[in-house]
Amino acid sequence: MKHDIKSLISNDGFLCPSCGRQHFGKLTKCIIGDGVISSLPEVMAEFGASFPYVLCDRNTYSAAGERVCSVLDSANIKYVLHIIKREHPAPDERLIGEAMMYCDNSCDSVIAVGGGVINDTGKVLASAKNVPDIIVGTAPSMDGFASATSSMERGGLKVSLNTKCPDAVIGDTSVLASAPKHMICSGIGDMLAKYVSLVEWQIARVILDEYYCPTVADMVNDALDTCVNSAKAAVNGDKTAISAVLNGLVVSGLAMNYAGVSRPASGMEHYISHIIDMRALEFGTPWDLHGIQCGIATLETVRAYEKLLDVTPDMDKALKHAREFDLSEWNEHLRERLGKGAELIIAGDAKEQKYDIAKHEVRIRRIVERWDEIKDIIRTLPSSAWLEEFMRDIGHPTSFTEIGLTDEDMHEAFLMAKDIRDKYVLGKLMWDMGVL
Repeated sequence: MKHDIKSLISNDGFLCPSCGRQHFGKLTKCIIGDGVISSLPEVMAEFGASFPYVLCDRNTYSAAGERVCSVLDSANIKYVLHIIKREHPAPDERLIGEAMMYCDNSCDSVIAVGGGVINDTGKVLASAKNVPDIIVGTAPSMDGFASATSSMERGGLKVSLNTKCPDAVIGDTSVLASAPKHMICSGIGDMLAKYVSLVEWQIARVILDEYYCPTVADMVNDALDTCVNSAKAAVNGDKTAISAVLNGLVVSGLAMNYAGVSRPASGMEHYISHIIDMRALEFGTPWDLHGIQCGIATLETVRAYEKLLDVTPDMDKALKHAREFDLSEWNEHLRERLGKGAELIIAGDAKEQKYDIAKHEVRIRRIVERWDEIKDIIRTLPSSAWLEEFMRDIGHPTSFTEIGLTDEDMHEAFLMAKDIRDKYVLGKLMWDMGVL
């Protein structure tokens, strides 16, 4: 099937010949083009919405929120507007509470004007109220436009909440092309992460017999190619290239919906970013946009995979390492580095039995038996040299020191990334092999 947005939306709910599952994208409408904010009244009418809650922050209000309100005023549509005044608001309980408290009970829809934080907040709110959710993007800065989850901070831990897929995405290229280059680079960095996530999805299939769908993987690969080919022109403000990048980001979100998991779009690199976010939340350490962090972490992860190709798994060494691993000592280290957020990680590790010796032995035996196959999968990654050159060429940072972090911060985040979720990523593979 075609992997353009129009075809995907029109063919929603198709039976996949590759994996046998019924795939649902859940996005009903996507409009990308110059001046398309003017179509907002017609989009609202399609969903029976007449009294929206417009949510934005100070920056996104200037970028597109004021224009959204002008379009609604011209159409004589009443609305409630809330502008989040805090600079760099965290996507946490406080922000959800603020958004909820300013929303009139009579509002029958949510219009989220912004990027990742605003969109994720709008999805949580629309899901709770069971009303249509319309996204008006202000920057092609992340891949969550069409996903059915929200990346939030809950109790100090980065979590992916099942919320709802937006009903409509409006991407006005005149707005998106005016976004800061750093934000455009963030969206491209979030897409570069797919090089790792797709490889790790296949590795998990080999080691754990995890569900895998070639059709969904092809969708993400196509979206990734689209973004990479358009990246240089996009960061220079070319509207056609910006449209191509946003198409890729939206398709990536649809792919996650099709798979029913975040596997096609996030892996080790995202979890490194989550550790950085948790440290910043707890201790006020440096951080950057999600996609920028993911882009740098992708480069670091690819470098680690390249080193792993020179390693031969040793059963005896791996079993000895697992038996001698001091989980209590490691948990204390997590508490020291992450603060209160560590408690949720530790509880998750215990519930999922990540360090169970018997389960480890099953995994390492599979790794040893199928190491050649695993290496062949790793070799599909682009080289770290190409990736670094590409990132530098578009102005994307290539090291965490460029965004204020230290080599120690990177080292620790790399070690801890395996504990964030119950997802098999590079950190777990290396720990299983006794080489982390």
